Amino acid sequence: MLTEQEDGGGHRHVPVLLNRTLELLAPALEGRPAVVVDATLGLGGHSAALLAAHPRLTLVGLDRDPQALEMAGRRLVAYGDRIHLVHAVYDRVADVLDDLGLAPVQGVLFDLGVSSLQLDADERGFSYSRDSDLDMRMDPTRGPTAADVLNTYAPGDLVRILREYGEERFATRIVSAVVKRRAKTPFVRSADLVELLYAAVPAASRRTGGHPAKRTFQALRIEVNGELEALRGALPAAIGSLAVGGRIVVLSYHSLEDRMVKRELAAGAASRTPVDLPVELPGHGPELRLLTRGSEPATDDEIEDNPRAASVRCRAAERIREAA
Repeated sequence: MLTEQEDGGGHRHVPVLLNRTLELLAPALEGRPAVVVDATLGLGGHSAALLAAHPRLTLVGLDRDPQALEMAGRRLVAYGDRIHLVHAVYDRVADVLDDLGLAPVQGVLFDLGVSSLQLDADERGFSYSRDSDLDMRMDPTRGPTAADVLNTYAPGDLVRILREYGEERFATRIVSAVVKRRAKTPFVRSADLVELLYAAVPAASRRTGGHPAKRTFQALRIEVNGELEALRGALPAAIGSLAVGGRIVVLSYHSLEDRMVKRELAAGAASRTPVDLPVELPGHGPELRLLTRGSEPATDDEIEDNPRAASVRCRAAERIREAA
């Protein structure tokens, strides 16, 4: 059963798949000095549990959100010099470890997607259920906002983003409505976009496909934050940072992320010896051992405790040899 945790700011939240994450990482951490990278620190729930469970653990926490780093730092202050919190996107994991002199590591955790802190903050614009500025930046100090994307991107680029990142089958219809609307009045608030989406998405789809804004908001968030591009670089960097016996755990929340993780881990777990050879060529064997059978969902009990766990998929692997 998951337990609620309190962050340094008095907020309470339930880290997704906390017990399973601890279980998967434990064999690489128990009874020895070890280093774990929490590549998506957020409010620090997973990190706090890992530090409490493993007294000889050093934790490196990365987050692009300065507010998350501040709040997690307050939460983890009791662990003193056992923590290193860094303002960085997770595709910089190898550079961060080199700067700290802590590579290789025994564990890496990715808890992808939008954090509880970001989703619950009305002013950040991540939620389609509350009116706010159309921002959606995980790092609010830099880069274009969701409003900038809607108001300035070419129609063809908007269609591509909605199709690729939101898997939105009504992308052309939605973009046509967006272009007409922005020619008169630029997008500023999320309620304006939600209203447009209710009108653009057919009623029959709304009855069976969930909230009509869900896919568009996902697509805009991924574009604004470059999430898939960052993940594409982060996964091989994280795996390359693992010591032999080290483990990686990835929690994904939509099919685009999960497919990318699946491909990366499967490639590492595959032999590169030609299939027609009877023996494994030296240096051509698998580098990873898969620890989950496919992707693992949350249990019904976990979803009851934390509805945001409903869409999670967990994959994990262990480094079994050095790269050739």
